Amino acid sequence: MRLALHELMSTRRQPFFCHLTDGLLAEAAGVPLDRLHRDVEAICRAGDAGRPIAERLGLSAPLPHLAGFSYPHVTTLGCEVSWPEGSEPNVRPCIRRPEDIDELREPEDYLRCGVVPQRLATLAELRRRRPDAINYIGHPYEGPVTTAVLLMGSDFLLLAQDDPARVHRLLRFCVESAVHYARAISARLGHAIQPGPQWMPDDFAGLFSPAQFREFVAPYWDMLFTELEATERHVHSELLRVGHLPMLADLGVATFDPSADQYLTPELLRRHCPVPFTALIKDWEIRDHSAGELPALYRHIAGSEPVSISFTLARLCDEEKVRALLDVARELAA
Repeated sequence: MRLALHELMSTRRQPFFCHLTDGLLAEAAGVPLDRLHRDVEAICRAGDAGRPIAERLGLSAPLPHLAGFSYPHVTTLGCEVSWPEGSEPNVRPCIRRPEDIDELREPEDYLRCGVVPQRLATLAELRRRRPDAINYIGHPYEGPVTTAVLLMGSDFLLLAQDDPARVHRLLRFCVESAVHYARAISARLGHAIQPGPQWMPDDFAGLFSPAQFREFVAPYWDMLFTELEATERHVHSELLRVGHLPMLADLGVATFDPSADQYLTPELLRRHCPVPFTALIKDWEIRDHSAGELPALYRHIAGSEPVSISFTLARLCDEEKVRALLDVARELAA
């Protein structure tokens, strides 16, 4: 007997992910967020403060770790970082004019440049104190377009019209240096890169139109995944639109993570995305909806059949809202 559509939906398991954010851990511990990047005492306090919250919600307890940081690679190339008290770090571009692209050179030793020595020293101290700490100083690379924008700022986006040859030169440098940095830091941390799945974040890639994407983005995504010997290609990008989606299949992407993409709803992705995709309940949605409203939002998103739905606890005051989400998430995952 054929099942009705609602019965089919009821038999499909919906995987989900939920975790406590670094900002939540800092709030729970009463320490400024920026200290979780370099203060071992604050890192330990934050992890310990998150443990009872995780237990109440039935989540895995957070392990001690340096706060998430996606920019170690670009700091080795000359970008400076500011650390506003209680906030996320900011990166300042280091390419002042297009001609500077011609002078770009990779450092002789990535592990002695930028923020890498400081983060490695903090990690070593943390792991001496807490051997269960996560052996990680930040994601090893951003995608090529995001790396180029971090290095040059918004002026990079004007080059596609004015000087496409330099755009290609910079993007090639971004890929080559990202691969070399990723191999160096991975070997230093004791988990050398091997053939396997690779996850690439490239939030700014969608700033190129679909036509430009084929010229300035697709070849460098392919180069990065190939150089890293990716057996599966997983992409995170937050500015793609419907016109970009067919190229995900062309590039052999296994899973697309749109995260907080302002142009792509789960409904659009279900209709137009040629590869499996994830979904996210944003922090502002949790902030602006009541605990009674959020389960309906979760079920609505699940109706588009993402491969997973993610959400976080980002503020102490939202614990009951996240509990409500966890109740429906566990129901649909069972």
